[in-house]
Amino acid sequence: MTADELLQLPDDGWRYELVEGELRKISPAGVEHGYVAGKIAISLGSFVYGRKLGRVYPADVGFQLGRDPDTVRAPDASFVRAARVTKTSKYFEGAPDVVFEVVSPNDRYSEIEAKTREYLRAGTLAVVIVDPQTRAVRIHRPAGTTDITDAIELPDILAGWKLPLTELFN
Repeated sequence: MTADELLQLPDDGWRYELVEGELRKISPAGVEHGYVAGKIAISLGSFVYGRKLGRVYPADVGFQLGRDPDTVRAPDASFVRAARVTKTSKYFEGAPDVVFEVVSPNDRYSEIEAKTREYLRAGTLAVVIVDPQTRAVRIHRPAGTTDITDAIELPDILAGWKLPLTELFN
């Protein structure tokens, strides 16, 4: 399947991603997953829009990470710097600058790790993995991985933005 064919699928209430031309159905998010993803998007959006730094996207936005075969991923929340923002009715061409993935109870860590590698290969600067069940946060970057114990911060990308884990998980 191609990205254009994915875009033409009728709305059947499910979310889909395309991985190297293969259609993958994504279960609707659970309540805690959605709550945590929403907190991230609201905190980040309030910071980004007030400073005109770019755009924050919710889980429904697709990013075309590869072509021939096509890969389209839809992170739980994402950020794209202002210089890279484009207006299109199709998928965003390329990777977001920052990806937030919230772990669901039915997610397999091997799939999360594969997604993380895809985003980083496609040019994402930071992939933030948030696990509400264990209250763990890990930031993956091209240069390595960091476990977060206090607050999510990305000073080189979003200088001044900070989301304390006590606020995120309560």
